[in-house]
Amino acid sequence: MTMNRRFLFGAIAACVIALPAFAQDLPVFYRTDGAAMAGYDAVSYFNGETPVRGQPEYAVMWKGAEWHFATAENRDAFEMNPRAYAPQFGGYCAFAMAQGELVSTDPTIWQVIDGRLYLTHSPEIERIWQTDTAAYIREAEAHWPSVLYE
Repeated sequence: MTMNRRFLFGAIAACVIALPAFAQDLPVFYRTDGAAMAGYDAVSYFNGETPVRGQPEYAVMWKGAEWHFATAENRDAFEMNPRAYAPQFGGYCAFAMAQGELVSTDPTIWQVIDGRLYLTHSPEIERIWQTDTAAYIREAEAHWPSVLYE
């Protein structure tokens, strides 16, 4: 890793919202409000150009988190196959996962690659992630899910 990347990742990791101690025991990242992906509709990432916020009235519980959806149809699609729509690496930052770290994400910074949803922490991290997504995905997969228990 180059000096700039190391510095940038270290600086961002130092500024990340502290994850609650119990977050490492959960396979899905969510903030203290309990909504996965900050309440964004996971199915919407695959249906349009821009993800949309879900509504609590179309919520389901999965993997210890509440998932919100914009419509009953999106909720039903998720319930039929949640792994098809849920973000990779439990919604933790995909780039950080490649480094073996658990870091929060911004659900408005995302990519769908080969039918899988990846979230990253910030625009700066997203730019690094995009330089070699295939390699970062391989590295992240090597750390997931064991990083939850380290």
